[in-house]
Formats: sequence, C-alpha cells, structure tokens
Amino acid sequence: MMSRIIRKLHKGGDFQKGFYTAKFYRRFGNLMTHEDDIRKDKTRMEHFQSLVVVLRSLVDEAAMPSNTELLQIFGKMCINSFNILDDDMNSIGTGMYLGTSIIDHSCRPNAVATFDGSTVRIRLLEDYHGGEIDFSKIFISYIDLLNTADERKARLRSQYFFECGCERCRDEEELKLMNAGACSNIDCDEPIPMLDREVKKCPRCDTDIKVTARETFREISDFTVLKLAEMKDVAYMDVCQLCLKKQENILHYYNVYYLKTLDQAFESAINMAKWEDAIGYGLRLKDGFKKYNGSFHPLYGLLLLKIGKIQLFKKHFTEALTNINDSEKILRVTHGEEHDLYKTQLIPLLCQAASEYDLMNK
Repeated sequence: MMSRIIRKLHKGGDFQKGFYTAKFYRRFGNLMTHEDDIRKDKTRMEHFQSLVVVLRSLVDEAAMPSNTELLQIFGKMCINSFNILDDDMNSIGTGMYLGTSIIDHSCRPNAVATFDGSTVRIRLLEDYHGGEIDFSKIFISYIDLLNTADERKARLRSQYFFECGCERCRDEEELKLMNAGACSNIDCDEPIPMLDREVKKCPRCDTDIKVTARETFREISDFTVLKLAEMKDVAYMDVCQLCLKKQENILHYYNVYYLKTLDQAFESAINMAKWEDAIGYGLRLKDGFKKYNGSFHPLYGLLLLKIGKIQLFKKHFTEALTNINDSEKILRVTHGEEHDLYKTQLIPLLCQAASEYDLMNK
C-alpha cells in the first residue's frame, strides 16, 4: 500500500482532492502524520524500518522519498486508513479515503461507514437538523464498541494517538455493567459491580457479595479473556461451551466477555451447521449487541438477519419474519436500499419469510 501511495504522489497525487461536501475537500498533504508519536512507538518504528527495506526493492530510486518523508507517509497511512469491509462486516482490505478521513471518532457514533465494493459510504444513524452538514458534529467509531472504556481508550491511544473523552467513555455506570457479575441469588438479575469492593451487597435483593464470589469472578473473567485471545482467528465450539459453562451464574448477561463468548459460539455453530445451537446463541446475544452497538448499527442488523435466515431454514416462520423484518429496518438505514446486501440478500429473504408465514396461517 505504501509503494502505491509513493508512486501516486510521484505522479502528482498530492493534488488529488477528496471532497466531503460539494465545496470542501482534503488532499494527502492535509492529513496529520503523528510523526513524533510514531517515533516514540518502538513497535511502530520497528515495523516502519522493516517496510523501508522492502520498499527500496519495490520503488524506483527516482521516486523514492527520503526517510523523513517516508515516515510522514507511513504515519498518514496508519492513522487515516479504513478497513474495507464485506457484507458481513469482515475486513477484506485497507484503503485511504481522503474526504472521509475528515470524520472523527466517538464511542457513541451518529454515523457509520459501510462499503459497496471498495466504495465507502457514510450514512447517518439519526436525523440531522440544521441545513448543510457540519462534519465536526458527525462521528463514526474507529474501533469495536463491544469493549470496555479502558480497552477502547487503550486501543485508540496506541493506534490513533488520541485520548477519547466522549460521553460514553465517561459513563461510569456502563463501565460497571460491562464488567458486571451475576448476583449470588439466582432469582435476581441485578448486575453486580464486582470490581468495586466498596459494594458489599446486591443493590436490589440485599444478598451479601462474598470474597469467594469476587475471586471466582476474577478467575473466570481472566480465563475467558485468555480463551478469547486464543480464538482471535478461529472460534472453537468446545472452547466456547467450556467458557459459557464456567460463566454461568458468575458473569452477568450484559458482561462484555460473556457476550464476546456468545458471539464466537454463534459463528462457530454456523460454521459447523449446528443450526438450532446457532439460533439459541444468537437469541441470547441480541439484547447485549443492541445495548452496546446501538439500535441502528450494521452489526446488530446483520445479527438479526443471520438469526432470521437460520430460523427460515429451520421452518420457524413466525420468528424468522420478525427478525428479518427488524433487520430490514436497520440495514435500510445503515446500508441503504440500493446496496447489494439489501437488494439481493435481505429483500428476497423477507419476501420468502412473509410468503411462508402467510401459507402457514391460511
């Protein structure tokens, strides 16, 4: 990617304009380099130095910038690149979009970046009032929202070199919820802030929070984090089931590590064609996905679509119609009616589900 950027700049690419309105645009030269931050980052500098060696064999000497210029190009590429996503929101490539790079991050975004092939589209998740759009008020998320504030901040700090201070990162109640344990009273579903040792009893049912319960919570949480890291590339059903069994009555159903385990189990069940298991995991995942990603987020919409598609296949027509219909309301906003996902996948499934539902009820 760097060699392509270098060649493009050598041929006058710095004069290319990336418009984000009819009048306003950005050029490559307008992008921030974060040169000083990268120089202080040992891992990034090691990566950069190895890239320079390879670049010298790929780029003609006449077009090769100085090491200082290369570092600036590298910085702009690292900070301003987008992961190009397929219809399932999986990363399939990386691209730089000059106009789109104007948009800042928030952990509670009001817009989302989706892709039609390699074309990026920024779509608003809520109504915008006030005439021409002020891009200083438009935010997307650069990272996975199914993480605690501390994890999100660390990722943004290490990858993008800024400290996130958005409203969500300051939400102490959500931080407690994302790390919550289950109440020892199995008839109570109150989330327990296990990391807050000043809380001695359940706020709802007054059940004591024992020291042993805190220790077990920490042990299971650490075990889950370790196993999730090991399944970064491939999800294993047996590992997911082991984690879920250990988490039962220990992690609250809004705990992000429980939700991440469910997500892995859901995808693993699909890959193994264990359809009823997949439906079960998906239904347990719905509420948490909606809570942390938002009501109008492509990941939540795709989850509903996948659940509905499996339910349709298994002839659960009423449930399938409900989930696919709910997915349509979301993906119409996040992708638009002209997107291939909406036109060629969602709408045919919705029509099929509606037809099967009508036949069933005749």
